[in-house]
Amino acid sequence: MRRAEARDIDDLAALESRCFSTDRLSRRSLRDLMRSPTAILLVAELGGRPDSIASVIGDALVLFRKGTAAARLYSIAVAPEARGVGAAARLLESCERLAYEAGRIQLRLEVGVANVAARALYRRAGYREIASLPAYYEDGSDALRMTKLLRPLGHGPDAPPYYEQTTDFTCGPACLMMALAHFVPGYAPDPLDEVRLWREATMIFMSSGLGGCGPYGMAVALAGRGLAVEIHVSRAGDLLLQTVASEEKRRVMRLAQQDFRKRAQQLGIPVRHRRCSVAALARRLRGGALATLLISGNRMFAKRVPHWVLAYAADDDHVMIHDPWVEGERLESATDAVAIPIPFAELDRMWHWGKSGLRAMVLVEGPRASRTEDDR
Repeated sequence: MRRAEARDIDDLAALESRCFSTDRLSRRSLRDLMRSPTAILLVAELGGRPDSIASVIGDALVLFRKGTAAARLYSIAVAPEARGVGAAARLLESCERLAYEAGRIQLRLEVGVANVAARALYRRAGYREIASLPAYYEDGSDALRMTKLLRPLGHGPDAPPYYEQTTDFTCGPACLMMALAHFVPGYAPDPLDEVRLWREATMIFMSSGLGGCGPYGMAVALAGRGLAVEIHVSRAGDLLLQTVASEEKRRVMRLAQQDFRKRAQQLGIPVRHRRCSVAALARRLRGGALATLLISGNRMFAKRVPHWVLAYAADDDHVMIHDPWVEGERLESATDAVAIPIPFAELDRMWHWGKSGLRAMVLVEGPRASRTEDDR
């Protein structure tokens, strides 16, 4: 087992053609992955065999998401004439070891439902199925999503249902829908409600802002649907105005935010003007709360945009999040965005926005009727 090199490109391209009928990696993609700091491309070589078996008999690709403790096994390929010698199992073991050495504690993958041998391999290695993916591949075939913790992680309650945002600007509403699906029996997220929640929570004016959903509007939207929420912001006053240049648009955004603050007060939503620590967030998550966090997208997917994610559980070292954004240009799928473990120190670095270092979250505790007087 070794890292792929430029001299392997012909063998790797041939493996792609021989092992996969669809969803193949191009030669250009393979070259880019060899150089990528967020990918490991391994090859398996077999010596002392007949000349009919090429020296490169298999490969495996692992993708890392910046700023997380998760990795994704994108593919394992073994030449048909070399199967049965344990190459796939060895490649899988090497991928797990390298991912763990790179600070990742979780490895996820997708596998075709019809690929019985691969599914058996992953189950023997300790992977568990977490989702069914109808018509996942280019040819319309179904897949399963599987995951394995590379070390034990006591992260509390079951993960909320995951929802991938369907527009560039609805990360906040997507997080709200995941919270609703977690706490409200029978609630099913869909694009119609995604846009409806965006309209309820947004503070943008015409083309101003980057999505424009702030903590007050999001909290008001959830409270209007019967959930108990708290707003935590590191400073009082208007937020996210630096995302627009027009003074007229900023004036309208200020008015919208004033209205949201007034409505939050009328609904009795607690507002904490303080910089919440990651340790304090982890304690609330371990108590059963969820939290939408405003982070800088730069550390997650190299884009300087404000971005909302949903935190749902924690252990002593990591916070678990669902990220509604999937970076398709980097070969990501929802597997890369679901149940991501973020180290405390990394979350502390990414949980802010703008030059002022704004830290904001909406804490969601469940249906308001379930709260006792002491809780209030």
